[in-house]
Amino acid sequence: MATCWQALWAYRFYLIVLCLPIFLLPLPLIVQTKEAYCAYSIILMALLWCTEALPLAVTALFPIVLFPLMGIMEASEGIEYFKDTNILFVGGLMVAIAVEHWNLHKRIALGVLLIIGVRPALLFLGFMLVTAFLSMWISNTATTAMMLPIGHAVLEQLQGSQKDVEEGNSNPAFELQEASPQKEVTKLDNGQAVSASSEPRAQKTQEHHRFSQGLSLCICYSASIGGIATLTGTTPNLVLQGQVNSLFPENGNVVNFASWFGFAFPTMVILLLLAWLWLQVLFLGVNFRKNFGFGEGEEEQKQAALQVIKTQHRLLGPMSFAEKTVTVLFVLLVVLWFTREPGFFPGWGDTAFANEKGQSMASDGTVAILISLVMFIIPSKIPGLTQDPKKPGKLKAPPAILTWKTVNDKMPWNIVILLGGGFALAKGSEKSGLSEWLGDKLTPLQHIPPAATGIILCLLVAIFTECTSNVATTTLFLPILASMAQAICLHPLYVMLPCTLAASLAFMLPVATPPNAIAFSFGGLKVSDMARAGFLLNIIGVLTITLSINSWSVSIFKLDTFPSWAHSNTSQCLLNPSNSTVPGL
Repeated sequence: MATCWQALWAYRFYLIVLCLPIFLLPLPLIVQTKEAYCAYSIILMALLWCTEALPLAVTALFPIVLFPLMGIMEASEGIEYFKDTNILFVGGLMVAIAVEHWNLHKRIALGVLLIIGVRPALLFLGFMLVTAFLSMWISNTATTAMMLPIGHAVLEQLQGSQKDVEEGNSNPAFELQEASPQKEVTKLDNGQAVSASSEPRAQKTQEHHRFSQGLSLCICYSASIGGIATLTGTTPNLVLQGQVNSLFPENGNVVNFASWFGFAFPTMVILLLLAWLWLQVLFLGVNFRKNFGFGEGEEEQKQAALQVIKTQHRLLGPMSFAEKTVTVLFVLLVVLWFTREPGFFPGWGDTAFANEKGQSMASDGTVAILISLVMFIIPSKIPGLTQDPKKPGKLKAPPAILTWKTVNDKMPWNIVILLGGGFALAKGSEKSGLSEWLGDKLTPLQHIPPAATGIILCLLVAIFTECTSNVATTTLFLPILASMAQAICLHPLYVMLPCTLAASLAFMLPVATPPNAIAFSFGGLKVSDMARAGFLLNIIGVLTITLSINSWSVSIFKLDTFPSWAHSNTSQCLLNPSNSTVPGL
């Protein structure tokens, strides 16, 4: 009997893939409408995404097969898989790959840590600020994988001796690894770095253990928080932009890099500072004088840890030609993103590259691809010829800053497909009439205050994303939320924006997001530790997002009126003008 159960468990994914479509068949067979066919496809994909019986990207390809066969969409409409949002994702990641490839992110990290210092509370803050900033531009996973070894190497010096630093030995903990268990740090009694405190050794070891836990969570949480600040910082943000453009073609590019940054960056800063205070209290205690390093006998340890950062920064050497070039191109990219169509003054996209309607013909994706193409053209060294090591006597030009091999090795192509699958689902829901049907069923929500609706939806998404991919979560929820907003004449972004941010609030479980998994793999953390810290942080996150969407976001996106581009039934909203505004805004 036990063997039978073991065999079933071993083949569980095959059984799920085979049985789920059959189990759900009564829906399209009994209710033979396009809405039911589309609902069947969405439910099937949602369950496959939740169970991960198939790779997420493979499940995202289902609409290419199901929608044409069910008469929902023509096969030629597969262009949804390569929309402008996908282009922005690819271009932005190419630039991020260049930053990571030339180690510019590590130089930034070590430089900021030298400025912040290594006092306990400031060390938490320093690592959180650096991680959040890097996560705004490069992958959350890559940022966490780089910052965790640096953090734990500093902790070794805070607890251990200064011998290695004085001898100039390299610390192996600085090797960048995707996920490698952190070795247990042993406290030495024979070095000057040992605190002169008279507290028992066991208590000191316990304090160090809690400090290590807190620093690990600071890094992985700030990677998730930092990603919400920019449109390209994390994939759910791009899912939102793509869904808005797909569901509301006449929206006038309301969600662009500049408008998103104005909305999300202050939200990120507030949430990051609140997370810092909460983790400081939880893992360092409420003795703020000690947390900020004003205790006795701490100076030698701090100097030892600071020496580690200085040593690693010195090992990077002076900035190379490639690093300088990537820095200039990266700054140029950000400037072009902000000035293309800022909204509060005419941008270069509105003037020099506008169509007959006065709208920008270039997009954020256009800018990202332009800078990426330049990186493929500029050499990584000052132009000159060098000897080819493989062919003595033959001259060779230096490689470009970005090569296709580097891009192909590090580009997550599966996310491009996953994004496309989400856009196809949204388009299928609209064309089949499922979105309108759902909207009609959700009209009773108009009697609930919009602020309360937003909080409930944010909590629901935050809970859901703990067990499911944040991309899959936003892909499934956003079309439904858009339909609900249309039905009750509420600005669609009033519910879509906060729920998109809430999808990044995956703080409670190691499996919730890759940064959490990497932090957990370094050792020293239990699931209960992460759940205890993450539960309140989820609540703080939802409240911060609610504050954001009901204050400065109102003027950025004009959330206090129901936009003309969102009318699904114009007469209904015009006849009920009281429903076309957000009460209290």
